[in-house]
Amino acid sequence: MGNLKHSAGRLAVSKVADHVLKEADKDRDKEIGKLVDFIQKYMDGEKVDVDYEKVKNMILDENCTLHKYIYRLLDEVDPHVLKTLVLNLGFEAFLNGTKTIRKTRIQEKCNIPWLILMDPTSACNLHCTGCWAAEYGNKLNLTYEEMDDVITQGKELGTYLYMFTGGEPLVRKADIIRICEKHSDCAFLAFTNATLVDEAFCQEMKRVGNLYLAISLEGFEAVNDLRRGEGVYGKVMRAMELLKENGLIFGTSICYTSKNYNTVTSDEFVDLMVGKGCRYALYFHYMPVGNAASVELLPNPEQRVYVKEKVRQIRNMTNGKGLFTMDFQNDGEFVGGCIAGGRNYFHINANGDAEPCVFIHYSGANIRTHSLKEILHQPLFMAYYNRQPFNNNHLMPCPMLENPEILKEMVKESGAKSTDLESPETAGHLCEKCEEYAKQWKPCAEKLWAEEKHKKPAYENYKNAD
Repeated sequence: MGNLKHSAGRLAVSKVADHVLKEADKDRDKEIGKLVDFIQKYMDGEKVDVDYEKVKNMILDENCTLHKYIYRLLDEVDPHVLKTLVLNLGFEAFLNGTKTIRKTRIQEKCNIPWLILMDPTSACNLHCTGCWAAEYGNKLNLTYEEMDDVITQGKELGTYLYMFTGGEPLVRKADIIRICEKHSDCAFLAFTNATLVDEAFCQEMKRVGNLYLAISLEGFEAVNDLRRGEGVYGKVMRAMELLKENGLIFGTSICYTSKNYNTVTSDEFVDLMVGKGCRYALYFHYMPVGNAASVELLPNPEQRVYVKEKVRQIRNMTNGKGLFTMDFQNDGEFVGGCIAGGRNYFHINANGDAEPCVFIHYSGANIRTHSLKEILHQPLFMAYYNRQPFNNNHLMPCPMLENPEILKEMVKESGAKSTDLESPETAGHLCEKCEEYAKQWKPCAEKLWAEEKHKKPAYENYKNAD
């Protein structure tokens, strides 16, 4: 019965998507409204924070950023790619996947991820300052069969979104395309330096339709090339042009630090991204991970607050820039705090080690010796499950950055080991680097939390959610 309902739901979304893509401009709003109505009906009974009438009104308002954003997608993205986005990311991941993983969490009594992050390889074609990937070369790789098995297991749990990091994941672009082709009901995103993007790869992306890119940028040419190498910025700009010309979906991945926080949130930089065809910008707070990490790059409280406010202004879908943004440190209030440890995602490195977070390099299980269910039940992941949220103030969500004493305890209690093969770092050493930062940020976070009106998310997907 469940499979029939699932198939019927996907077919219904497919038909509405066809109408939206084929109808003239004057009928698009009506058809998009039907899609919103379908979502509301399909998610009936689920706890979600969506004001469906408000969304429809914003879509109908020609002066609204959301209206313009959707119409740009319809006018500029390849129809097959756009339809696949609606079916795979929209229906399978957001709708069907969300309902399935919530049921699975109750059954398994552990975290079940909405997405899984994997490193196909530790290899990279660049030699960026401060990056360990080039030291490993091509020594660490997940086989095609291993990645395929993770996705097959993941879909049984309800996980339909998969992301690739590295190294440089496009070193393995043939296998990634092959994965996308086999799992044609899933959505995939690769974090990439974009220097390996060419016309042939764009054609392959367009053919499969379910692969999107997040292109790494630290700022404009001088800053970017200082770290990544001379000429890399120009290659990135050319890659964006190719992707836009081919009607593909891509955005940026931005690590903000004490040095670049102003530049990467500036109007000039955001306007550049929008003009190049970016649909989203994923902002990551600098994390002092690794024995040689520099604490000087950690933003101070004033700089972090500045980024928080700027990112929200940019993504405002009433009068913003027309770029969807996420700030994984400052947006904790919208997702109920820390999303790691399988609560919404976890990370598998190129050695197969299952880590609770891409920034937390400790593990007690490997995909070569454990199934996904076994990984999610192993001690470190269960420590996340039992302790989340790590702070009721969701502007202090992380067990490392804002609550460093907690990560030390979890690693010690679980017996997890460092997965850094080049220079293993103890949890004590890592967390000590965050103690002064946490001390300085706490009064600022508490003041902000007390001043702002917070509505608890309707569903925070903790083990005790009613």
